[in-house]
Amino acid sequence: MTPLLAVASFGYHEVTDHPGTAGFQRPGALPYKHTGEAFTRNLDAIAAASCPPERVTDLDLTRPGRHVLLTFDDGGKSAVPIGDALAARGWKGHFFIVTGLIGSRTFLTAAEIRYLHGCGHVVGSHSDTHPDIFREQPWDRMIEEWRVSRDKLAQLLGAPCRTASVPGGDSSPLVLRSAGAAGLAYLFTSEPVLRPESVGECWILGRFMPKAWTPAARIGELAAFRGWRRALLGRRLKGLARSAFPQLYRQYVRYTTRESPPARTPKEELP
Repeated sequence: MTPLLAVASFGYHEVTDHPGTAGFQRPGALPYKHTGEAFTRNLDAIAAASCPPERVTDLDLTRPGRHVLLTFDDGGKSAVPIGDALAARGWKGHFFIVTGLIGSRTFLTAAEIRYLHGCGHVVGSHSDTHPDIFREQPWDRMIEEWRVSRDKLAQLLGAPCRTASVPGGDSSPLVLRSAGAAGLAYLFTSEPVLRPESVGECWILGRFMPKAWTPAARIGELAAFRGWRRALLGRRLKGLARSAFPQLYRQYVRYTTRESPPARTPKEELP
């Protein structure tokens, strides 16, 4: 049975027909880069579920209700057209920025981040440097990543930064506590759960992370608050495998997070 309070959050990354132009250029990022056509099908499926996406900062998470939230990690170049696509439907999104990458080749500039904020979207932290396997970082490093990123965004936007998402999706009780300790009010994880929980002064919200090949029908089902238990079971099975083979998982992360060289233009490829 769906809980009295249910928040169906989706965690996207890039939307682009040219993966080399937006976001991280690493093998692990490619499965989360949706084409424009696929993303439009996802949005249509969410619209058909009749629960328009909202902003977490507008919700009272102590009261019953059903809510859908759309989030976008990393702060890659495709965030501006994503924000415009949402605005065209009258929707708002949440854009979580790796602040140490602001202005680099495939990531947002300061002006573009201000634009998203000015359109009414929520802009939050995705850490400052996006450490791999965030849950294995020392407590002081976690706090520093949140605070540095939060302060950069607050200075950039002239408004407090209250929201964040866990980089890499690797969470733990310590990670959840670190967000509140760093002054954040909302933290999104990669655990597909519907019921938010309060840890200290911070609300923790789960998310389903669609991949490029996730069928739009699956997104529509989840936006209608069905299928979340199955999604959580799949996530937990993967978590058990990571816990059982930690060294193998670290090797996998090192492989999938190695940066690929920039794509060459046809002129550069000539001998």
